[in-house]
Amino acid sequence: MKLSQFGFELPQELIAKYPSQERDECRLMVVHKDTGDIEHKIFKDIIEYAAPHDLFVFNDAKVFPARMRGNKEKTGAEIDVFLLRELNKEQRLWDVLVDPARKIRIGNKLYFGENDSLVAEVIDNTTSRGRTLRFLFDGTYEEFRETLYQMGSLPIPKWIRPQAEEIDKERFQTIFAKNEGAVACPAAGLHFSKILFKKMEISDIDSTFLTLYMGNAHFHNVDVEDLSKHKMDSEQYVISEETAAKVNGTKAAGHKIFAVGVTVVRALETYVTTKKEIRANEGWTNKFIFPPYQFSIMDAVVTNFHLPYSTMLMSAAAFGGYHNIMNAYKVAISEGYQFGTYGDAMLII
Repeated sequence: MKLSQFGFELPQELIAKYPSQERDECRLMVVHKDTGDIEHKIFKDIIEYAAPHDLFVFNDAKVFPARMRGNKEKTGAEIDVFLLRELNKEQRLWDVLVDPARKIRIGNKLYFGENDSLVAEVIDNTTSRGRTLRFLFDGTYEEFRETLYQMGSLPIPKWIRPQAEEIDKERFQTIFAKNEGAVACPAAGLHFSKILFKKMEISDIDSTFLTLYMGNAHFHNVDVEDLSKHKMDSEQYVISEETAAKVNGTKAAGHKIFAVGVTVVRALETYVTTKKEIRANEGWTNKFIFPPYQFSIMDAVVTNFHLPYSTMLMSAAAFGGYHNIMNAYKVAISEGYQFGTYGDAMLII
């Protein structure tokens, strides 16, 4: 398919700036992929579409304060640095995005914190905005990580708000966030509350967790018209023995798998056996799912409303059917649904 097929006009006022008052009380659009039929619900109604012993699979990655503000040597120009992933613990090497990137070159030094207490040197260009930094720090690794966390802030996308606020400390994380290392939150999981989990438990609806540390892969601009030529950035994932057994056992018993978020979809579909089972696995995935795609594992997908041209929209369209999902987005805009990380949700079933 072509990139241009995923463009649409999104009014700025439909991009959610803040989360709904209660996690599970945002709006929920239910899209039936076999018919294209659409229902309008509240998110907590999602359990009406699951039967006893169906399985919800969640991403338990936890976001860390990955956005840092520094200054360039000599000029003192303000620079935003977005930590993507740690490359080497001993050498303090990190892959980052810098903004503005135009004047950040190999050999430049960047200074962070009061009195420029932390210094980093640019040692490589990775993409137009990507750089590799070596942080110059004389303490232990634990002290270094603590310094990064103290100087960083939660990486709220700038198209939501310029910087994080107090509310984001709680609401930019899922209630089950556990394994720290993501630079973006698994947004579909934000809608699940403690009360909703309890209702699922009472209804014998099962749950399990995997970890996919969201980096820049889903937010990297697609710059080729032919989607088959787009290269996704790699993201680290972990699927435990327990999760693999639950997924395979649920499918074997004829119950449904609900993938909560396109990150879960990506992890589950990365390595599938010829028997359409998953295995416990830990590694990196650069899997890019776009239409047409034959899914092996999930029966339903929970996702948010995504921005035009995004790879997350493409993954949702691959599962729900291109025409169904693009029509659902037209309906969402006409009905005033909220888009983005803090926006409303869609169940494709």
